[in-house]
Amino acid sequence: MAGLAESGSNPDVDLLYDINGLAKDAPPWFDRVMEFVGEYGLLLGIVLLVLWCWWTVRRRGDEDAASSVAALAWAPLAAGIAVLVNVPIRGFVERPRPFLDHQGLEVLVSGKTDYSFVSDHATLVMAMAVGLFVANRKFGLVALVLAVFGGFIRVYMGVHYPTDVIGGFALGTAVALLLSPVAMALLTPVVRAVERSPRVGWVVRAGGRGAGAGGAVIPGARSERAGASERDLAA
Repeated sequence: MAGLAESGSNPDVDLLYDINGLAKDAPPWFDRVMEFVGEYGLLLGIVLLVLWCWWTVRRRGDEDAASSVAALAWAPLAAGIAVLVNVPIRGFVERPRPFLDHQGLEVLVSGKTDYSFVSDHATLVMAMAVGLFVANRKFGLVALVLAVFGGFIRVYMGVHYPTDVIGGFALGTAVALLLSPVAMALLTPVVRAVERSPRVGWVVRAGGRGAGAGGAVIPGARSERAGASERDLAA
C-alpha cells in the first residue's frame, strides 16, 4: 500500500506523506516540541480556555450564571462521551496505524498499538472545542483553532491518516451538538442547586447580580453594551 502514495491514487495517503514529510525536514528540537504539543499541549490549552471562561462567568455573577456554568460543564463531558462512542467504532473498523502499512514515515511517538480510525485526540479536542463554542463564541473560536491545529499535528507525527482526524472532528462535533439540549436540561437544575448552596455556591457565582451581561453564555441573553450580534449562545 505504500506504493499508493507514489502513484497518487490515494489522496489520504498522499496527504499523509506530504504533512509527515514536514517532520523529516524539521530540526529534532522542533519535532520534540510538536510531539509534546500534539500529545498534551493542545488538550491542556483547551482545558485552560474552559477554566478561564468559567472563571470569567463566576466573577461576573449574572443572574443566568447557573445556565452559563452548566453550558461550560458540558464541554468536557461531551469530550468524554465522544471518546466512549469512539471505542466501538475503532473496534469495528480496525484500521491499523499508518506507519504499520506505509514505509518511510517519520513517527514521532512510539508505542501506538491501538487502531487508527477514529482519532481519539481529534475527537476529544473537537468535542471540547465545540462544546465551548456553544457556550461562548469568543473562547470557543480560539478552542476550534487549537483543535484543528491539533488534528494537523497528529498527521505530522505520523500516527494518524488525515481521514482519521476528519472522522474524529465529525464525531466530536456531532456528540457535542446533538446531545447538548439533553445535557443542558439535566445539568442546569444541578448547577442551580449548587448555586444555592452556602458552601459550594462560589463554584457558580462569585460576584453580585447585575454585574454586566456582556458575553453571556445563555440563549437570548443580551448585553447592555453590545448588540444582539455579539451574543454568545448555550444550547
